[in-house]
Amino acid sequence: MSGLAKYILSCGKKVGGSDNVSSIYTDELEKAGAKVEIGNDKGSVHFYDVVVYTDAVQENDFQLMEARELNKIILSRGQLLYEVSRGFKRVIAVSGCHGKTTCTAMLVHIFASAGAKFGAHIGGRDKKFLNSFYSGNDFFITEACEYKKNFLLLKPDIAVVLNSAPDHLECYGSVQNLRQSYKLFAESAEISIVPYGDLKVEGVTFGYEKSAKYYARNVVCKHGFYSFTAYDGDGVLGGVDLNVYGKHNVLNALAAIAAARSAGVPFARIKEGLADFCGVERRFECLGKFKGALCIADYAHHPDEISATLSAIKKINKGKLYVVFQPHTYSRTKNLFKDFVKALSGVNNLMIYRTFAAREYFDDRGSALTLSHSVKRSRYGDCEKDITDFIRAARANDTVLFLGAGDIYEIAKRIINV
Repeated sequence: MSGLAKYILSCGKKVGGSDNVSSIYTDELEKAGAKVEIGNDKGSVHFYDVVVYTDAVQENDFQLMEARELNKIILSRGQLLYEVSRGFKRVIAVSGCHGKTTCTAMLVHIFASAGAKFGAHIGGRDKKFLNSFYSGNDFFITEACEYKKNFLLLKPDIAVVLNSAPDHLECYGSVQNLRQSYKLFAESAEISIVPYGDLKVEGVTFGYEKSAKYYARNVVCKHGFYSFTAYDGDGVLGGVDLNVYGKHNVLNALAAIAAARSAGVPFARIKEGLADFCGVERRFECLGKFKGALCIADYAHHPDEISATLSAIKKINKGKLYVVFQPHTYSRTKNLFKDFVKALSGVNNLMIYRTFAAREYFDDRGSALTLSHSVKRSRYGDCEKDITDFIRAARANDTVLFLGAGDIYEIAKRIINV
């Protein structure tokens, strides 16, 4: 939402809104000229022509009800994103259960290195470009969220599907319905970028297989960072050096290469942009140290993401690993319960912290406590003191990993005094 608000502000429009708590996002918006009010009962829509809401907002929200009574123009976040995208000549939209923010940010660095005139909407905070960028209207690079089929509102010229792993099944009802929506999204574009062997869609493929249009060879890990040789069919494009942790980012980079090449960006600029990309906030972000132990925060809140992050951490961890995981929504935990148990079962020092409910009401079948009871050697945490007590045994050469998409990030920063 804040990235879209920044863009609307840059167009010279009056922007206001409210949030539950102050944050770096609300601070940036205020500095940019927005009127921001903090608190569940704060904010009036009376002075605005258009009201935009997120899918986390309930139907009985007082501001939304006021907007209806005043006959305001009301748009969902996804609808506003589509309206913004219409102001650009070509749209590149990145979808997938995981990797969207990283791949989108990679593309931003690539297009900036190419000197392109473009706008960008990133779902996280890139270390250089933050979550919004604008230099012209030739291209619009954005994430395309699958929640409640929001990505089908967009009309991209280049559609990127990073993966179609099961998530948000409370919206789709089945994995088949979810995959069908990804297929519709990919087929809606002039050019589709899809993982090799994942979706039955005619498009530009990427992966490790030599049968893919874009693939990687000579993959090497050094201190947790990966380099590889990128291929286009039978031709060698050149070497790529990544400055972010984790082998999963090789695939994110291949998807970015495919999308950028499809948009006409030379490989030399792509290579330069990928080398310039140093990560996104909350994606394997080093926060500092606690009693000498390295503390890392990662947004992973899906079993596949957890497995990928745990694999990456093993490349740099020299001592004991302490993991604090906060489940994000009861429905996701319930629907993917066995997968969460499998992903977390190999961790020797694990705390499962109370669920970040987001838009949902309590459901014991998907609670953090229920999950903790099913994962051997895990313990449950209900407050910050529980986390502090859990990681107190950590020492130099150990690593503390904070996982989750909820408020665990702010809690971690408070604990280690960032």
